Amino acid sequence: MVASDSFAEFLREQLTPLGRVTLRRMFGKTGVFCDGVMLGMVTDNTLYLRVDDGNRAAFEEARAFPPLSYEKKGESIDLSFWRAPERLFDEADELLHWARLALAAARRVKRASRG
Repeated sequence: MVASDSFAEFLREQLTPLGRVTLRRMFGKTGVFCDGVMLGMVTDNTLYLRVDDGNRAAFEEARAFPPLSYEKKGESIDLSFWRAPERLFDEADELLHWARLALAAARRVKRASRG
């Protein structure tokens, strides 16, 4: 499910220091973008942040939850988006820190895909 309007607005407000934050519905979920780069996804008002080798260690706390996934031909496919711990929503500075790390990962992935 996509993000509720109130959760989407909360994320926009919290992440504004990163740049121009937009949320866009896609694949039955909501993509979280900063300056056109997707740093996260929301499903059922749960935020998942982009993870790669560069921020995996910093996101160790998020390993307690399964990554964002989808079903394909009867198999579960894990995506490189990990669930943000609930405590971050009460700690604006920490949420912003995690979002910066996710944005950096998203930019690395985008650069790598360009070759």
